[in-house]
Amino acid sequence: MSLQETIESCVQQIPECVAGGYVDLTTGMLLGIDTVDSHPQEVIDLVAAATADLFQGPNVVAIEQLFKKSRGLEDHDMHYFQEMIIFSDNLIHVFLRAKRYPDHVVCFVTRKAANIGMVLAKSRMLLSNLEEAL
Repeated sequence: MSLQETIESCVQQIPECVAGGYVDLTTGMLLGIDTVDSHPQEVIDLVAAATADLFQGPNVVAIEQLFKKSRGLEDHDMHYFQEMIIFSDNLIHVFLRAKRYPDHVVCFVTRKAANIGMVLAKSRMLLSNLEEAL
């Protein structure tokens, strides 16, 4: 299955999911997206940039470096922040760093009424399907 088809499949399997996307942090590109609603192109264009800011913004990088230093770790490619969940007024945004490709992040957006435990469990379970689609 292609990445696009896999994203579409994931969106159908996650409870109350309204969108899914796959971002390459190194290039800043949104490699695939599926959404049940139409959105202005400006919003879609900002998804990759906002995701990169969440995982690679200067303050996030500084915190990760401090954690590594305090624990005596030298691995410069290791990241502490693997998942982020953002609750907005009407939606839940789940961001997962890929295990196989640490510079890739998957984002799923669900309605706020969704069971967060099920959303997180399904998102984690489906991450490997997305990695295999590359």
